[in-house]
Amino acid sequence: MVELKNLENGFSYLEVSNSSSSAKIALQGAHVFEYKRGEEEDILWLSETSAFELGTAIRGGIPVCWPAFGMNNPDLPQHGFSRTALFEFVNSKEISKDETQVCLRLRDTQESLKLWNYKFELELIVRVSDTLSLELKTTNRDTQEFKLTQALHTYFNVSDISNAVVKGLKGKPRLDALRGIVFIQENDIKFDEEFDSVFQKVNNEIILGYKDRKVSIINEGSSSVVVWNPWIEKGARMSGMRAEAYREFVCIESANAYEDFRVLKPNESHSLKATIH
Repeated sequence: MVELKNLENGFSYLEVSNSSSSAKIALQGAHVFEYKRGEEEDILWLSETSAFELGTAIRGGIPVCWPAFGMNNPDLPQHGFSRTALFEFVNSKEISKDETQVCLRLRDTQESLKLWNYKFELELIVRVSDTLSLELKTTNRDTQEFKLTQALHTYFNVSDISNAVVKGLKGKPRLDALRGIVFIQENDIKFDEEFDSVFQKVNNEIILGYKDRKVSIINEGSSSVVVWNPWIEKGARMSGMRAEAYREFVCIESANAYEDFRVLKPNESHSLKATIH
């Protein structure tokens, strides 16, 4: 079942539920901000102080960074403009009693063309079952090609960042964005300081483990993965979250970042997919 709901301030979101799981998806940013399987705790982290207001990005869940990741395009806001853009609810389908599909769409507008002078169609197709599957599909509707970097900037709940371990990136090239150096990752990832790195040539499953729980992330249409935690000092400066909140999450982002960018010719499409289980 899919219901369209509104907060008192007019902020709209979809509430998705079936026999296996439930999710909440904001129309602003096509932002999945809750995903639960049965009676389990939310796999996604959401800041309890994040504003649910039009024009303000949600802190937590799965922000859609598009059409640029980070500050790759200095003419655009950080992570592009899609996070605060209002998507159209296209349709929903009950695939089975255990699986529901939702499609949201964003097209170019006069406002978007001032920021990024290309015509486009962007769809996010979300499948909610005992796995959470997202497909971010970009189609070039312009007469000229454009360059695309993007990410599904997923915040994962952890019991404590000191207990979290990320596996599956050992042996991959790592760009440490904090130090500006590239090297090969030699070990599984643990956290005891600020972490901000882009891993390249990733073609395998990523595993996040913490306490007695394990989460699997499988990406398609992507060979780059971003791992991020702001730690103490940066976490205290960030908007929309408590100073101590850095202990509660780690971001593992399915991406087309840095050398994994895509160039789309007119009428060409590309899909970035992430499956979380």
